[in-house]
Amino acid sequence: MARIGKYEAVFVVNTNKDEEADRAVIEKVLKLIGENSSDAEVNEWGKRRLAYPIEDLTDGIYVQVNFSSDTEFPAELNRICKITDGVIRYIVVALEA
Repeated sequence: MARIGKYEAVFVVNTNKDEEADRAVIEKVLKLIGENSSDAEVNEWGKRRLAYPIEDLTDGIYVQVNFSSDTEFPAELNRICKITDGVIRYIVVALEA
């Protein structure tokens, strides 16, 4: 039986593309979370200035998601975010139970 944990994920999307491409990247990550978790609570912070330039970018679209999933899923989410073109930063952390 898989163990369930509570997690928080925050990812930043590149804003150098058009709005449709930005939305597609956000929807791809949110769809993955939705298919592999429950109780997903999405909070889109919108376009914000980055604390420091990343690959010559100064702005990004921030999205924060709290969710419950089995303990294997966060590693897969990290892997997908790492290879997804358009996600410039991401972090997934376990919340205390």
